[in-house]
Amino acid sequence: MSLAPAHVHPVAPLPGLPEHLEFSLDGLDDDGILFALRSLADPAVRLFVVRPEAFFDGYAPGADADTREALALGEGDDPLLFVVVNPGAKGTPTTANLLAPVMVNPSTGAAAQVVLDGWPLRAPLG
Repeated sequence: MSLAPAHVHPVAPLPGLPEHLEFSLDGLDDDGILFALRSLADPAVRLFVVRPEAFFDGYAPGADADTREALALGEGDDPLLFVVVNPGAKGTPTTANLLAPVMVNPSTGAAAQVVLDGWPLRAPLG
């Protein structure tokens, strides 16, 4: 498992967060699975993200040519893959967005949220 960069900068604004262009990526566990993606412009703005391979066997979408170019991935380099988590509350399950993972160049921190076909927006986590 590749090490995650400390800072992430989307190559295009994340949906719903157009004014937030720089984020810290803070590990929240010792296993490198759970992270807080926190805006540097406003630390109160944060998303929880996880490495999906820990929860979703077989979920390993690759980056298409446009995403690879936008992230400046070299030949044979793979992006780190994260999915946004929606914490459950009062009887609703915690879910992960498999429809739109965040792909990150581990060397530069360049990131993109990509929309895939055929994956759920709210996959139960756990």
